[in-house]
Amino acid sequence: MTKPDISYAKAAGLSYLGLAVFGLLGHLIIQSRLHVAGDAAATTANLLAHPALAGLGVAADVGVVLTQALAALCFFRLFRPAGDLAAASIAAFGLVNAIVVLIATIFSATALTVVRAGGTLAGLPLYELNGTAWTLGGLFFGLWLIPMGLLTLRTTVMPRALGLLLIAGGAGYVLSAFVAHLAADTAVLTGLLAVPASIGEFWMIGYLLIRGGRLSSAPS
Repeated sequence: MTKPDISYAKAAGLSYLGLAVFGLLGHLIIQSRLHVAGDAAATTANLLAHPALAGLGVAADVGVVLTQALAALCFFRLFRPAGDLAAASIAAFGLVNAIVVLIATIFSATALTVVRAGGTLAGLPLYELNGTAWTLGGLFFGLWLIPMGLLTLRTTVMPRALGLLLIAGGAGYVLSAFVAHLAADTAVLTGLLAVPASIGEFWMIGYLLIRGGRLSSAPS
């Protein structure tokens, strides 16, 4: 019988929860309040008016980098008994995604530094680069979810529906990286493509944190 290494279940769940919390706070909540697409003056004004919030956003993105890297390593150890190559794929794509987010964070951190120093136009293009890096980096986040779903299916103790949802969510992220810039307004489509991943990710987090210690005997 193929079973995950339960000693890493809680660590994987906690690091994944941290990734979700930091991602929601920094990328979805804080950046949406600071960045005004196509409006350099408004973006710069927001950065000058809310420097502490902008700094918190940068710190949250650094948290994403840290927890994504830790989650990649924890999931590798968790799923290694179910398949070395697929588990290594989770680690590799997760770490690449952490690097992409780190690059995106460099852009937003530089924007804040430049605006604080008196620059008036740098805030917008750097924040645009930040958003583009996150969008295109979704390719690697999708590639991290697909082998996770495959290994979930391969185990004998985790729900098959969870594995299928993670695969669908990963495919959605991969597609989003391609369709995001094919038309002027693809936000609704890319948002819909991300829905399966969001459900699957929070299901995985809850499953590992609540049932992680019983994976060795839990029914599939």
